[in-house]
Amino acid sequence: MSTPANILDLPAISGCYLFPQARYVSDPFTVPVEGAELACHRTVTDADQLTLVHFHGNGETVADYIPWMSEALTELGLNSLFVEYRAYGASTGKAQLSAMLGDGEAVLAAAGLAPERVIAFGRSIGSLYAIELVHRLPTIAGLVIESGIAAPSERFLARANLSGTGLTAAAVEAAARETFDHQKKLSGYTNPLLILHTENDGLIDMSHAERNYRWCGSAQKQLLRFPLGNHNSILGMNRREYFQALKEFVMTVGQEGASQ
Repeated sequence: MSTPANILDLPAISGCYLFPQARYVSDPFTVPVEGAELACHRTVTDADQLTLVHFHGNGETVADYIPWMSEALTELGLNSLFVEYRAYGASTGKAQLSAMLGDGEAVLAAAGLAPERVIAFGRSIGSLYAIELVHRLPTIAGLVIESGIAAPSERFLARANLSGTGLTAAAVEAAARETFDHQKKLSGYTNPLLILHTENDGLIDMSHAERNYRWCGSAQKQLLRFPLGNHNSILGMNRREYFQALKEFVMTVGQEGASQ
């Protein structure tokens, strides 16, 4: 078995944080990436409108959001592109934390989307890939982080079983800090940011949202704290306020883009 370029991609680590699910969409927008093919989903109702590019949580698939979320985004005047992870849904390849970092950029290229016409959205572990996308393409029009992670190094040592791997906790922490340096990545992003987080998130506490907010270089940023719901019920328990915040954010991003 070949050793991955990044130790975070070893099964002892990636396997504890990425949980491929078999649910899939029947009409995927397929995107070839190195070593895999991603079975994404795309909805275009108006080519002149912005596109929200969505990265889901680790126990979800794109199919969990189709059609209801794409329909809700259409009502907000957005096209949508839901990115499927490797080994999830009908995607091929291996689910690996680091190896998937460039997949968002590949999806945008396959869809022919200019970064200036895109809002990146990352939920939970999807925040890693949304933040990476705006780091690689800092002209992305807007960034939404829902229940996101600020310091993955704090998470990767909580579950990983390093026995028999020859790895030390210090080595894993160093790799996580280097690979997922959200302070560095967000500091270079200056377009609008919206962070959605519940006060009762028992998996990723509010301090992660506060740090991501503080680190972002944007002068137009908002941290919305929900008093109801938890990590997995944040949308369901706050649906009206959640979508109202998205609606206002889309308007802000649209106005910002029109003034440039």
